[in-house]
Amino acid sequence: MVDMTRNSQRGDELAAVRTAGSTTVLIIGAGINGISLFRDLALQGVDAVIVDRGDFAGGASSASSHMIHGGIRYLENGEFRLVRESVKERNGLLRIAPHYVKPLETTIPIYSTFSGILAAPLRFLTHGSDKPQERGAVLIKLGLMIYDLFSRDGGSVPRHRFFGRRHSLEELPALDPKIKYTATYYDASMHDPERLALDVLQDGRAANPRSHALNYVEAVGQRGEDVVLRDLESAEEFSIRADVVVNTSGPWTDLTNDVLGTATRFMGGTKGSHIVLDHPELLAATQGREIFFEHSDGRIVLIYPLKGRVLVGTTDIEADPRQPARCTEEEVDYFFELINHVFPTIDLDRQQIVYRFSGIRPLPRHEDTAPGFVSRDYRIERDEGTAVPTLSLVGGKWTTFRALGETLADRVLDLLGRTRSVSTVGLPIGGGLGFPRTVRARSAWKQTYLSGADAARGDQLLARYGTRAAEVWAHIEQEDDRSLAGGAVSTRELEWMVEHELVVRLIDVVLRRTSIAFVGDVTGEVLEELADALAPLLGWSDSRRDAEIEATVQILNDAHGLAIEVPARR
Repeated sequence: MVDMTRNSQRGDELAAVRTAGSTTVLIIGAGINGISLFRDLALQGVDAVIVDRGDFAGGASSASSHMIHGGIRYLENGEFRLVRESVKERNGLLRIAPHYVKPLETTIPIYSTFSGILAAPLRFLTHGSDKPQERGAVLIKLGLMIYDLFSRDGGSVPRHRFFGRRHSLEELPALDPKIKYTATYYDASMHDPERLALDVLQDGRAANPRSHALNYVEAVGQRGEDVVLRDLESAEEFSIRADVVVNTSGPWTDLTNDVLGTATRFMGGTKGSHIVLDHPELLAATQGREIFFEHSDGRIVLIYPLKGRVLVGTTDIEADPRQPARCTEEEVDYFFELINHVFPTIDLDRQQIVYRFSGIRPLPRHEDTAPGFVSRDYRIERDEGTAVPTLSLVGGKWTTFRALGETLADRVLDLLGRTRSVSTVGLPIGGGLGFPRTVRARSAWKQTYLSGADAARGDQLLARYGTRAAEVWAHIEQEDDRSLAGGAVSTRELEWMVEHELVVRLIDVVLRRTSIAFVGDVTGEVLEELADALAPLLGWSDSRRDAEIEATVQILNDAHGLAIEVPARR
C-alpha cells in the first residue's frame, strides 16, 4: 500500500473527510456529471464530498467519442428539447472552455437522395424498433436546417453547406466517388475529456475549501444514516453522514443503489468502442474534418483527426455493467469496413492501431428500443424509502454536463431548503479563463507567462492546462527539470500533478493526466521511467513500484489492446 502522507493533497482530503465524519452532500461517482454537480454546489457554498472507486472521470466519461455536439440525429427521435439544450451548451462550452473545446468542421457523405423519408416518421412513432435505414439527402438537409435554427446563439458556428459529387470530391478527393452529395456543418471536439473533467473538479475544490474529492474510495454499504466508504489504497473503511446523497455512478447506478440497500432498475447502458490509428494517409484524407456518416446498418460512425492520430468509432451494443467493456476484434473488423466504405483506396492494417478503448453509456433501461434510438436525455429519480434523501441520476452526456449539474444542484438545494446564489452560465472553466484565442494572442501569452520555455514546451503546456499553465510553469522553473517519456511530461510537472491533481497510481498519469497512451507513445521503458519518477513522490517501495508497472501493463494490454512488454529490471 502507498504511504499517502507523501501525497499531501489526497492525504489532506482523506483526513479532512474522515475527521469530519459528515458533510452536507455526498456524491457517489466522479464522472463528469457528478463532478459538475460538485462544482455547482461548491459555488453555492454547499459543503460536498465526491468519491469514486476509480480515478476521476475514469469510467464512462473517459470512453467518449471526444465530441461536444448538439446531437443532430436526436431530431429523428423527436428529442427537440435535448437538441436545443445540447446546441446551447455546445456553444457555451466553446466560450467557457476554449482550451479543450474547439470548433470541428464535420462532413457527412451521402449516397442517396430520398432514402429514409418514409422510415423516419415510423422510427419517431415506434421509438426506433424498426430496422434502421440509411438517411438520404432530403432527410439530412431537413435535419441540418432545423439544427441551424437551434444553433442561432451569437454566431458560435457557421451554418451548414450542401454540395454535389463534383465539388465534394474536389474538397475531399479520397472520398468514395460513388457519393452523390456531402453536407458540411460544425460541431465541436473535446481534445482532453479527462483533463476538462479535472478542471471542473479543481474549480469546485477552489470554490469551497470544505468540499473534498476522493478518488479510489468506494461506497460499500449503509449503516443507518451513514454511508460506509472504503479507501482502496489502505483497505480501511470509514463512515460519513450526509443530509443528501446523490448517486451519479453512470452505468453502475443500479449497482450502487444495491450496495446502499435499494433495488432499482434504472439503467440499460450500451457499449461503445473506438480505435485510434497512426495512419498519415487517412489523417490527410480527412482534411482536418470529422467524417460523420451512417453505415448501411443504420449505425452512426465518425472518423476524425485528433492529436496527430485518427479516432474511429463507435459501436452501440447491449452491455452488462458488471463486465468490463472491451473493444473486440469483430468491432475492429467493423471499423475497417466503415473506413473502406468512405475511403475505398486507403489500405488498413491492425499494426496501425495504437490504442483501443471501450465504455458503457449511462443510458436508461430501454426494453425493446433499438440501442441507437435510446434517449440520451437525463432524468433524476428520488428514493422515497431511505433514511437520508437519495437522488439517482439516470442518463446524461458530456455535452450537457454544465446544464445537468445545474439542474441536479437545484434539486439538491430544494431538498436542503436553500436557493441558488451563483449561476454557472458563462462562467469560465479552469484554464479557459483568459485563454488566448488567436495565434498572436497565444504567442504574447506564452512570452509573458511561459518565459524560458521553448516553443514546443510552451505549446504543450498551454494545450494541456490552458491558462493554468502559468502556475505549472512557475512550479517547474523553481528547480532543475528533466524530460520524461520522450518529452511527453517532465519530473517537475509530474511533481505538480501529484501535489495538485490527486494522482494516486501510474495509470492515472498514462491515461488521464497525459495522452501518452492515447497517441501510442507508451512502452515498457516509458512506464519504468515514469514509475521511477513517481516512486519518491508517492512514497512507493520497490515492490509497490513494480506492482504499479505490472498493473498498468495489464490494463493497457487487456482493456486497450496494446502489447506492452516490460524489460527485466537490472
